[in-house]
Amino acid sequence: MDSARPRIWRDAALAFAVALLLSAVWAIRDWAALSTLHLPDTDDVVRLQQIRDWLGGQAFGDLAQHRLGLGGVEMHWSRLPDLAPAAIIALLTPLTGAHGAELAAVTVWPGLLFVATLVLTGSIARALGVSAPVAIVVGALAYPANTLFLPGRIDHHGLQMVLLLLLVRALLRRGSWLKGVVAGVASAASLIIGMETAPLLAAGGAVLTIRWIAARPGEAARMAGYGLGLSAALAAAGLLLRTSGWDYPACDGFAAPAWRAAQIGALAPLALAAVSSFLTVLRVRLAVAGLLCTAVVVAALALSPACLRPYGGVDPVLARIWLANVAEAQPLSAAPLAHAIGYAGLLLAGLGATLWMARRSGKVEWLIPGGFQLMSLLIALVQLRGAYAGAILAAPALAGLIAVARERGTPALAAAWIASAGLVYPIAGAALAPESEVETTAGCDARSVLSTLAPLPNGTVAMPMDAGAYALAATPHSVLAAPYHRNTAGNRALYRLLLSGPEAASGQAARLGLDYLVDCKGAYAELGTLPPGSLLAALRGGKVPPWLRPLPGGSDSARIYTIAR
Repeated sequence: MDSARPRIWRDAALAFAVALLLSAVWAIRDWAALSTLHLPDTDDVVRLQQIRDWLGGQAFGDLAQHRLGLGGVEMHWSRLPDLAPAAIIALLTPLTGAHGAELAAVTVWPGLLFVATLVLTGSIARALGVSAPVAIVVGALAYPANTLFLPGRIDHHGLQMVLLLLLVRALLRRGSWLKGVVAGVASAASLIIGMETAPLLAAGGAVLTIRWIAARPGEAARMAGYGLGLSAALAAAGLLLRTSGWDYPACDGFAAPAWRAAQIGALAPLALAAVSSFLTVLRVRLAVAGLLCTAVVVAALALSPACLRPYGGVDPVLARIWLANVAEAQPLSAAPLAHAIGYAGLLLAGLGATLWMARRSGKVEWLIPGGFQLMSLLIALVQLRGAYAGAILAAPALAGLIAVARERGTPALAAAWIASAGLVYPIAGAALAPESEVETTAGCDARSVLSTLAPLPNGTVAMPMDAGAYALAATPHSVLAAPYHRNTAGNRALYRLLLSGPEAASGQAARLGLDYLVDCKGAYAELGTLPPGSLLAALRGGKVPPWLRPLPGGSDSARIYTIAR
């Protein structure tokens, strides 16, 4: 125990130093945007606005974005990820002012999550018998997972990554009641934050069940702790974190349908733990576990059928025009080659290394992170965002690969480091992909558009979806559309307006109460070839209808129009 403590502190110090160095480099690189709180992703900036609304007097349980869509939208998020950034802002505002406090929060919080991620990565590596320091360095370079911790990334994905690693660590080595509780609470917290990690959490439940079936020492206690931690954390969240959208009829966030399903799911580990001492035959344990888990799944879906369609049934028109063009929502097979290599490269290298380490070492425990990596790959085959977890979980096995390569000489060591450096894969993808597939920057600089919009009289703006999210935080205006699947009515209305003829669009704008229309070069590419008689085609052709008045100072890349009523 005493000899382990210095190693743990050294690992933590290394994780802190690496995270601090990379965070500083990233902050300097992105300072022009970061200093104006133009955050890396739409979810980050809307998260910041959600925190502002709460600190500004909106009820703790009210997660509606009241300036979005047609009269407001109940967001599918949770208040849990708001707590730490909000605390930083509240503490620092009297000292630095609101802007300084917010800038500190969006910089410090992702950095702290990055430290926690690297510490846990090192701890998992040590538990598997490989070098923690090497795993920490590999984890820091693990693209795309490391992008979740860029300065400004205050949305919930980084926190969920920490919780996932906490779950994996709690599943390793000899079981105990405390490890089970940690696994259960981490799983519950991740579900409370968002449903994206549900398949990975299910993989964790499967690992626990397999270990329980094997009847190894401590596994019954771990299963009992897991069921208790999961159930108790969900019950507490149902009381303390219930939102204004609790009865929303979808299983896309922490609301009644998902909560009911998860609480029913928590009955399975509790029941298995209760009967564990009575079941001594392996085949009997396997049969009981299979029957009980099947019954629990059937019961959960019967009481919460919305969980069969987690997105709540995205409007088919929006699914075709918008969601199918969101890069991270694309299946691996449909993604451009540059994206596919960049996102899946380290995941595949890590999965191969994990299986190799399992075979070479003879340690079955390597199959635990391997199972999570496999699930991550399966998710990525449906949506690229599944690659994040697989990338960071690749680090321990790749650290083991590097150790073996070191014994075989410099060429092998260099090759191992190249294969393990996640940042290599997006560079290789960009180099190998056809030039047409490499991303180019759109002609619309959102910051310049927002700075023009901000001082205008308050109104409602029709603008590209991503820019709409930034407008919520950077201006006092309401926006018709933003990239959120619950805003079906507003998003459909935006596309209907743009694709209608100018005369019909005039009537729609009046009914929607629109005051401004924004068009940017490179925006609305998801619409493909525009109908010749549409409003957007007319604007792109320089034919501005009389009910739209261009604001002076527009450029070739962005135009803002006021709407005459």
